Amino acid sequence: MKSFGKFLALSLIGFSLSTQAQNISTVSKVWVSDLGNGQYKNPVIDADYSDPDACRVGSDFYMIASSFDAVPGLPILHSKDLVNWSIIGHALKRQPPFEHFSKTQHGNGVWAPAIRYHAGEFWIYYPDPDFGIYLTKAKNPTGPWSEPILVEEGKGLIDPCPFWDTDGQAYLVHGWAGSRSGIKSVLTIKKMNAEGTKVTDEGKIVFDGHETDPTVEGPKFYKRNGYYYIFAPAGGVSTGWQLVLRSKNVYGPYERKVVMNQGNSPVNGPHQGAWVDTPTGEDWFLHFQDKDVYGRVVHLQPMKWVKDWPVIGNDPDGDGIGEPVMTYRKPNVGKTYPIVTPAESDEFEGNTLGLQWQWQANPKGIWHSLTNKGSLRLYSQKVPDNAKNNWEVPNILLQKFPTEKFTATTKLVFTPNQKLENEKVGLIILGKSYAHIGLKSKGKEGVFLIYGESQKASEGKPEIETVVETPIPANTPVYLRVKVLDKARCQFSYSLDGQTFKNMGEPFQAVVGHWIGAKIGLFCTRTTQINDSGYADVDWFRIEALP
Repeated sequence: MKSFGKFLALSLIGFSLSTQAQNISTVSKVWVSDLGNGQYKNPVIDADYSDPDACRVGSDFYMIASSFDAVPGLPILHSKDLVNWSIIGHALKRQPPFEHFSKTQHGNGVWAPAIRYHAGEFWIYYPDPDFGIYLTKAKNPTGPWSEPILVEEGKGLIDPCPFWDTDGQAYLVHGWAGSRSGIKSVLTIKKMNAEGTKVTDEGKIVFDGHETDPTVEGPKFYKRNGYYYIFAPAGGVSTGWQLVLRSKNVYGPYERKVVMNQGNSPVNGPHQGAWVDTPTGEDWFLHFQDKDVYGRVVHLQPMKWVKDWPVIGNDPDGDGIGEPVMTYRKPNVGKTYPIVTPAESDEFEGNTLGLQWQWQANPKGIWHSLTNKGSLRLYSQKVPDNAKNNWEVPNILLQKFPTEKFTATTKLVFTPNQKLENEKVGLIILGKSYAHIGLKSKGKEGVFLIYGESQKASEGKPEIETVVETPIPANTPVYLRVKVLDKARCQFSYSLDGQTFKNMGEPFQAVVGHWIGAKIGLFCTRTTQINDSGYADVDWFRIEALP
């Protein structure tokens, strides 16, 4: 009866999820990993879902990623075959401490998390390098998720992963951020209470990577055939390798082996991710590749065990060190499933934002509304008094670059408060430098097209603005577009009829954010306080292939 009960619980989770996923299933027009012939190409997600971790429950796979200061945070993705993924929710609706994250906190917040299914619940442990290690739980992966609690308070505690041993003892392995703790390149194992809610000792350093594996971090804890295994990346995000440690004792000593590196592949720094198995008994490994301005994209590698060591990817010379594959047969999961990809475009037809969207800080309820009239209304918000440019503005609605080359177009109508000047709405490419195209109100003079650009915005450099001195007729729909070309060069343009577009500015070179790739999105701001704001009605936002 217990086995049947577990089967029924997993089936109900799968049914509930399948129903919701069916409503949000999309197929990208710019990147699809599934080749439709039983094979796939890497990356399986060509977008910045960094530091991925995953687990399998029955026939369903769940993956999470770091989200730093973006809100909602901790995106949760679902797949039936490890190739086709969709976003199904977020574990953090707002990020604690709430007041702290009401302001932009670039590079802070949620670092590399871990997800496990244990005792009938999903458990996510995530680190905030300034506050400590948090836990949030849910019975259903789409939520509701519990309010995060601090499992261990402290600075520099990063990249936690839980493990429950066969005797019931709970452990937590984690790394250290040198920027906060004054030490890095070591891994620590600590005991937790039976509930997994508190660390109960100071722990023990079980691996020191200073000589052989600098910047070892992101550990994931497993047990197989009597061995304890710690999978951990080392060598840095853009140049590193995948390390595996094993021991018959939880505290070591641990043997060390490199199980995957770049080799002769074009994939730099392949590492940090999750080992998962399929219901048919196959082993696979999800990891990231740092692609600079495009962020850390997700790859899928075949994996096999040789003499109780994993070999990840292709191993042409048989030395036990794999290298990434670029195309491969899809995992055998017993069935073939439809092609789906993470959401990108949004017609704004429902009463909630698409799951691809995130703000730059904890949102306020007055930043936007969805009216069920098929549009998103963005209300202008006063920029922070100390903001030197849009880098420090919290109410910018953003999503990840979906691949290397694409076109993004949005249609909107701007209704400013005519008592105000300097209300703006626009389409933005945001990183440490940024550019945007949009509309600006000059009060009674009317609304004008603008192009703005800030080089080294993260260093406080001002925005340089160009204004087209021909007013736009009131209540006129305007189409704003950016083409992301080779090497992330971005050409902005606009149209008043949706057919003929006119370029504004020279191509802008997109750059990285803080620990993330560049993002694309929408903003609506003003520079003064008043008792009522203007607003923009965004009809749709569409990601399409370059013409």
